[in-house]
Amino acid sequence: MPLMWAHAEYIKLLRSAFDGKVYDMIPEVGERYLGDRKNRKPVEVWKPDRHVRFIRNGSILRIHGAEAFRLRWSADGWKSQSDTESTANALQIDFVDLPATVSSVKDVCIRFTFYWRNSDRWEGQDYSVTVH
Repeated sequence: MPLMWAHAEYIKLLRSAFDGKVYDMIPEVGERYLGDRKNRKPVEVWKPDRHVRFIRNGSILRIHGAEAFRLRWSADGWKSQSDTESTANALQIDFVDLPATVSSVKDVCIRFTFYWRNSDRWEGQDYSVTVH
């Protein structure tokens, strides 16, 4: 009975049109995609297999790691530096969020490297993302 799915979808469509709202919408999903988006900042994700090179001013730079890590980062060419510990989300993906806000007219380069806590070692390589 391959067309039963199509009939069920048609019935849900009729019910949604009659009610004036989506019949089987999950409230949390609706809030995420249809809710107030004015106060949300765009997030750009940097991953070991996806090296973002540029992000917009005012965005959040989310840096993923393959395991728990400490991120050492600088926004002034290593004149000063900060360390931020990663946090694991519900999917056990370790990440750090950095606010990417530039107050000057020119672009700013955020440089960072990883200290892998489980294996007690530094990455040995710097990465960079330009905020403009």
